[in-house]
Amino acid sequence: MNDWVGALGFEVAQTPHIDRLSERGTLFTNAHAPSPKCNPSRTAILSGLRPSTTGVYANGEWWKPNLPDVVMLPRYFKDNGYYAAGGGKVFHHTPGFNPPDSWDEYFDLITDLKTDGFLVPYRRPNHLTSFDWGPLDKTDMEMGDGATVRWAEQFLSRDHDRPFFLAVGLFQPHLPFYAPRAWYDSVSAEDAPVPLDKPGDRDDIPEAGLKMADYRVADLELILEHGDMDDVVRSYTAGIRHADALIGRVLDALDASAYAEDTIVMLWSDHGYHFGEKHHLTKNTLWERSSRVPLAIIAPGVSTPGGRCSRPVSLINLYPTLADLCDLPAREEIEGVSLRPLLEDPQAEWERPAVMTFGRNNHAVRSERYRYIRYASGEEELYDHSADPDEWTNLAGDPAHAGIIAQHAQWLPAVNAPQALLKRDFIFDAEAYTWQRRPEEQTQ
Repeated sequence: MNDWVGALGFEVAQTPHIDRLSERGTLFTNAHAPSPKCNPSRTAILSGLRPSTTGVYANGEWWKPNLPDVVMLPRYFKDNGYYAAGGGKVFHHTPGFNPPDSWDEYFDLITDLKTDGFLVPYRRPNHLTSFDWGPLDKTDMEMGDGATVRWAEQFLSRDHDRPFFLAVGLFQPHLPFYAPRAWYDSVSAEDAPVPLDKPGDRDDIPEAGLKMADYRVADLELILEHGDMDDVVRSYTAGIRHADALIGRVLDALDASAYAEDTIVMLWSDHGYHFGEKHHLTKNTLWERSSRVPLAIIAPGVSTPGGRCSRPVSLINLYPTLADLCDLPAREEIEGVSLRPLLEDPQAEWERPAVMTFGRNNHAVRSERYRYIRYASGEEELYDHSADPDEWTNLAGDPAHAGIIAQHAQWLPAVNAPQALLKRDFIFDAEAYTWQRRPEEQTQ
């Protein structure tokens, strides 16, 4: 989910339930995913370790066999006496990414892939299962995410004899951009403006940045060729409204439960999404659009109701924040830090920027004002968000900004681990949920 929510100033998205959740706690208006791709982002969030430390840079690396000794967030709570329950998309959603030993209970993701064809008549052959969008003749609760929410509602209605850790993972808005027809029909052109692909915007971007931006460019150009970007953005916006309605049901279930007064709530998304900005589609860049996400935290007795925090924060901080709020022992290896000071005072001093990584030795550093990018090639970008929120002017080549670049460069990760082993390097037994290292001669 992009930062297209009302609480972050995108009122036309119409997200009343995300907005009310934000009003009950602290909304972080400058929050960023640790990586602009699902698996490396979620692995970093749930491990508290940077992609540059783990080597998990993409979707083709199972984290468990690469990081056998890492204690992920749900397992950490489980080991500390909590009942750990999850549902939907929490880790990456394909087989091998969600080991059952992390949980006491799990409700598997139900996706909304059509079995009787596709809504979009044209497609690229290698993206048949995801390159699709449009309305489905279903209600919110008939969708796959609706099943996850129904499970969460039932969980919150039960009597629990020990504290619980509950992760409710919604799939939408995720490609394929499916939403119930009622939400699709509710979106007008004014509700779903197509972002500007400014002519000449890529002229000052270095080669490494252009290479990232060209990922899936064939899909973008196919959409543009058929004049369908309006409908793509409409479908995505409908998916946001659908997700917002389901979030409202979870909040209502919490409020009606015995746990309403002493339950911490965190809302986050794993990364952002481009719709043509810089002639790019999807995520996979180190620009603002790929990393900025909604983040709201309700911590009873700690967070500031209606609080707004503009300090730059990374979602890698969620693990240590939850440990801190629940008075659990800190894990020394965790690289994030607790956000508790900002929950107590959203204007508190905060010197740490948010750091994002995509691929080995490619990083972005986001301070309150600037975004600095350095690629493995040594090429750089610098954007002043106080004057250029759309990142149209790369200032990295201007000697006047050398001091700003040096200030941000000191936060670049010192460790850039080699890429973790890929799926092809293992034999995965789905029934036993185990991995065996494949003989080297079979991986060539």
